[in-house]
Amino acid sequence: MPTARRFVHLVRRWWGSLSSAPPTATDQRWAEERLTSGEIVLFATMSAPDRRHAITVARRFEMLLPDASRDQLAAALLHDVGKTVSDLSTFERVVATLVGGRTRRLRQYHDHEALGLEMCRGAGSSEQTLALLRGDDRAEIVDALRRADDI
Repeated sequence: MPTARRFVHLVRRWWGSLSSAPPTATDQRWAEERLTSGEIVLFATMSAPDRRHAITVARRFEMLLPDASRDQLAAALLHDVGKTVSDLSTFERVVATLVGGRTRRLRQYHDHEALGLEMCRGAGSSEQTLALLRGDDRAEIVDALRRADDI
């Protein structure tokens, strides 16, 4: 992602994280209908801003790939679940983004994709969900998730 574009992406993410409002009931129901029971438990561990972001990403992913499977939408909904491990506040996430993984918690934040993959594996996510989270799905599907997350 080019520098200016990445900056805009990060500002939008930060702005969206300022509200602690949970997803709407409609959005929450939409998400849960696309998750297994184990994945719903994981999704519930995410902060309200992270759940709202995940739903936005999954809905954008579905717009980019109207034939996306339930498993692929689950990956879109859980793509940031590993961020829960570091338990960083919004301010601490900004610091982590700026300074890198200088402490254990900051490293955990930067390693959220690998941590989330293991969490999803432990929750019983399908191989198709895990493949997309690993980036091992077809290139156009992986790219669609990346583009959907580029908010």
